[in-house]
Amino acid sequence: MGRGKLPIRRIENQTTRQVTFSKRRAGLLKKTHELSVLCDAQIGLIIFSSTGKLCQYCTEPFRMEQIIERYQKATGIRIPQHDTREQLYSEMSMLRKETHRLQLSMERYTCDDMSSFTYEDLDQLEQQLEHSVNKVRDRKNELLQQQLDNLRRKERLLEEENNSMCRWIQEHRMALEYQQTSMEAKPMEHQQPALDQFPYFGEQPNSVLQLATNIPAHIYPYHLQLAQPSTLQE
Repeated sequence: MGRGKLPIRRIENQTTRQVTFSKRRAGLLKKTHELSVLCDAQIGLIIFSSTGKLCQYCTEPFRMEQIIERYQKATGIRIPQHDTREQLYSEMSMLRKETHRLQLSMERYTCDDMSSFTYEDLDQLEQQLEHSVNKVRDRKNELLQQQLDNLRRKERLLEEENNSMCRWIQEHRMALEYQQTSMEAKPMEHQQPALDQFPYFGEQPNSVLQLATNIPAHIYPYHLQLAQPSTLQE
């Protein structure tokens, strides 16, 4: 049982279509070459793929231009040759007109030659310039306001940083003063218990010397006598 005949229609799958094109193109070129060699035929084959890629075959030693020229002579069809000079002249003329128009437009704003301007032209030019100046002034004021806002923001940040540093300095100064006060109070606390070890009568002694003079005789029978300084004899 042979293979069924496939219907000839466009292959929807792009990958399958490309593979089929490559295979059949190779077969077509092979058959064209065989036909040209076996039958001594002059063949010119031109193929464009769906992606625009060109593939051609021409019987040697001819060129494709010779095959096409022979085809034109045989059929009486001439490929029209486009004269591009007229198109270039028209484009050049259009460009000259556009350049002239732009030059006149620039002269309106540079005011180099105002002799050809009418009153209406000058009035319109004045309005356009005023409108342009207003737009420039608005943009300038906008930029100045942005700069002013940035400066105010920086000033606020610097003030906050300054206040923070002042608070930090004040806190450390208070801590140092408290530390110095504590260090000065510690020697007095160590000296006070030495006076409290001796019994006394009467008023509270203010110093060790006063405590020694107020000690009763039955507690400490010995009395202190001041020694006379010895005189140095020469």
